[in-house]
Amino acid sequence: MSEPSRRDFVKSTSAALAPAVLSAQNVNSELQLAWIGTGGRGYYLMERLYKGNSKPFKVVATCDTYDGNLARGKDRIQTMGGNTPMATKDYREILADKSVDAVVIATPEHLHYPMAIAALKANKHIYLEKPLAHTIEEGAEIVKLAEKVGRVVQVGTQNRSNTLYQKAKEMVAKGMIGDIHYVRAFWYRNSLPDNPAWRYTIPKDANEQNTDWPKFLGAAPKRPFHKGRYYQWRLYWDYSGGISTDLLVHQTDITNFVCGKTTPTSCMASGGIYRWTDAADDREVPDTFSALYEYPDKFHINYSCYFGNVKYGYGEQFMGNEGTIEVLNRQILTFTPETFGGKPPAHVAARKEERIELPGNDNLAVESHIKNWLAAIRGQEKLIAPVQVGQQAAISGHLATLSFRNNKKVLWDDKTQKYRFA
Repeated sequence: MSEPSRRDFVKSTSAALAPAVLSAQNVNSELQLAWIGTGGRGYYLMERLYKGNSKPFKVVATCDTYDGNLARGKDRIQTMGGNTPMATKDYREILADKSVDAVVIATPEHLHYPMAIAALKANKHIYLEKPLAHTIEEGAEIVKLAEKVGRVVQVGTQNRSNTLYQKAKEMVAKGMIGDIHYVRAFWYRNSLPDNPAWRYTIPKDANEQNTDWPKFLGAAPKRPFHKGRYYQWRLYWDYSGGISTDLLVHQTDITNFVCGKTTPTSCMASGGIYRWTDAADDREVPDTFSALYEYPDKFHINYSCYFGNVKYGYGEQFMGNEGTIEVLNRQILTFTPETFGGKPPAHVAARKEERIELPGNDNLAVESHIKNWLAAIRGQEKLIAPVQVGQQAAISGHLATLSFRNNKKVLWDDKTQKYRFA
């Protein structure tokens, strides 16, 4: 696709799917933002804020429990924002500042709940990385309080702001693939033996003096300082749901978005640590994972993830009885009508195969997701991933974790908002 065509596609798709505009308020005010968590994801989000959003806004404060991340976040604000922020290891100092309008929370999963609750009680708007919380119950409390105080909470399931998924949603709504009962979603990765999955590089200077271990632990079980648990937290159940809440939630969430679904009625998950089995590796979460979901109205998701082969990459296949939409690596969309053995009905035969490729589209989606959040705070747009939707996404992930860890099928009752094992 040529660059002019690419720009036209992004603009036309965004316009077609733009949320309803709310009554504008404080449109020209300079929003005072603060960053809680400036590690890998938080640092990246800050870059996307500056590159993809025009002011008026100012990042006035930043927080991280590791000195290196704190200094790096402060430097990025000075370099890209042109101002020197307040820097602290204690997020409560930021929340106590009444001049701060909104916070970005990009911390380990187990800290989302206490930080989000505290931010809402301090009357702050929030951009909260997924998953919404570490458990279903914590997420429900965040939703309840957000609704009570009326703050704008955007959850970081940015695929909803990706123009290719918005295009897929349009195509499904128009009946381009007919009735849809089955979606296959997958996320495959691989790396060399000297770079095990999720074993992020630990800074050479990391020690107990420049890493605030008690603040990292929060309400998690107390234990001695452990560099691996701090810098590679995704590998441990105390702080992470592993594949279920880091990767899978993106794909069940976007399936909900594209196909008009909310929460499943059941999940059965299996897997284990099959790839990264070195005796010195104390990881707890699986590197090989599959989950089967049943939804109301005869709808099924078949999910798989493996950290030992990258050939098929990342994607979703929306498999209707008249055609298939496939989105790969967040930047390629293909549409293929069914052939019915060379005898397709006339309305199916009239449909042409389609391929759209937008390199780097995930960066644009994140920028758009942040922009939507800022516009919602100003009263200009409706959130595309509000806290209620974030909870729906998290529920799917938590059900998979519960099923895996208990080796049982888990059932979800959407009316009571409770789960039970089959």
